[in-house]
Amino acid sequence: MTTENLEDTNVEVKTVNKKRKIFETLETVFIALILAVFIRATVAEARYIPSESMIPTLLVHDRLVVEKISNYIGDLSRGEVLVFYPPEEKFHPPGKKLKDDVTSKSLRWLGFTSNVAYIKRLIGLPGETVEIKDGLVYINGKPLEEDYIKEKPAYEYGPITLKNDELFMMGDNRNNSQDSHAWGTLPVKNIIGHAIVRFWPPQRMGLIK
Repeated sequence: MTTENLEDTNVEVKTVNKKRKIFETLETVFIALILAVFIRATVAEARYIPSESMIPTLLVHDRLVVEKISNYIGDLSRGEVLVFYPPEEKFHPPGKKLKDDVTSKSLRWLGFTSNVAYIKRLIGLPGETVEIKDGLVYINGKPLEEDYIKEKPAYEYGPITLKNDELFMMGDNRNNSQDSHAWGTLPVKNIIGHAIVRFWPPQRMGLIK
């Protein structure tokens, strides 16, 4: 083999190796993106707080981790802080109604949607009767003890009995919150996940209770 042919062979080998490295890099990036999307859809995602409706528990611009694994277990407890899509069309931007077709559900599951999401505390569970009067929330006729609210509600509501697939959600800032007392009950299917930990700002990092 001549020197010229040897040089040509080396160039070809280098070209093949370079293409292989590029392909491997693209393959790695693609797999990483798929995993990131899958984790966001099924395990957890980050969210931030845009309003004052959950003061004093959550402040504007707090950043949270919302876990989704418990959605598949189907175990809900009173007092949990949930992220969800509100049920009424008026709470979505024009043309962004929360559709129930397969494509829309799949996009929401993957996290690719511009639908508005809310964050509130779970107060009423399926089958329970909820009433708000005299500054207190009553569940099945018994007042709740709530040490997490900013102030007592200055309005009355109900009584209303929840269906088997309905929840009653309320903001901790009771008199500055668009929640179930304003727009009604929440379908269980609208839940995105459970807010479990605040990771920003650092001085307020910790579990959400």
